[in-house]
Amino acid sequence: MWAYFAAYEMPNDDPEALRERAHIQYPIKIDRVIGLGKIPTQRLQKLFSQEGEINRFERVLVWSHWAWFAVPHLAVAYVAVRRPKELGTAAARMYAVYDLGAVVYWTIPTAPPWWAAAHGHLEQLDGHVEVGEFGHRYDQTGMPLPVRRMMLEYGERFWGRRWNDLYDVLGGNPLAAMPSLHFATSLMAARLLSEVDPVAGAIGWTYAATLGLALVYLGEHYAADVIAGGMLAEAVHRAARPATPAVHVLTRALRRLRTLAEDG
Repeated sequence: MWAYFAAYEMPNDDPEALRERAHIQYPIKIDRVIGLGKIPTQRLQKLFSQEGEINRFERVLVWSHWAWFAVPHLAVAYVAVRRPKELGTAAARMYAVYDLGAVVYWTIPTAPPWWAAAHGHLEQLDGHVEVGEFGHRYDQTGMPLPVRRMMLEYGERFWGRRWNDLYDVLGGNPLAAMPSLHFATSLMAARLLSEVDPVAGAIGWTYAATLGLALVYLGEHYAADVIAGGMLAEAVHRAARPATPAVHVLTRALRRLRTLAEDG
């Protein structure tokens, strides 16, 4: 996980260079097809949210988003406790999802909807963007932008002065949205839990579904990001068994190299 976090944050060491490489339009185009003209995030927020307010349901979605930082690792820990012999394959599948996602973040940096809205790409809003009270974002005319970032709004209210420090730690790369590793690793967590215990599996699938909705509703990911995250998790799951012999060969080779290095 330390290697993953380093790979996730490293492209943002040079924010200007990262922005120049960032892909912004293609997920918007895909989501406008899915949302029949408007991205699903805009439709959901227009239907169910009220500007300046965070209702109880939206708070549940925000907390499900924050809980993600622990959920995948807790799922692996649950396998370690209940099925210790299966820990190796379970951990390999989970962290393969993280690492493959990091490769895509490096090669195809992609903006999330809240970032696209704040920089005038969703409704072709041009000009300076100002940050108002509790993180509300407005264009230069004072009109709200087409996508709110509710996690930011509620985080500032709930955590107060501590919020900036928390966000600095957890928000190291704003242009790493495709695929959604939030959703991909949550799906993998649900699969791992299902293989151990049907009750734990049901909890895992319920959480994954709730998080998928939260990511789109809150403006953190496009629906296209979430779909791609699901495809990544499924690809790793399906490839795990046929890839196992090759992984064992590679592991043995790396161990021999380490032994030679230590002896030399």
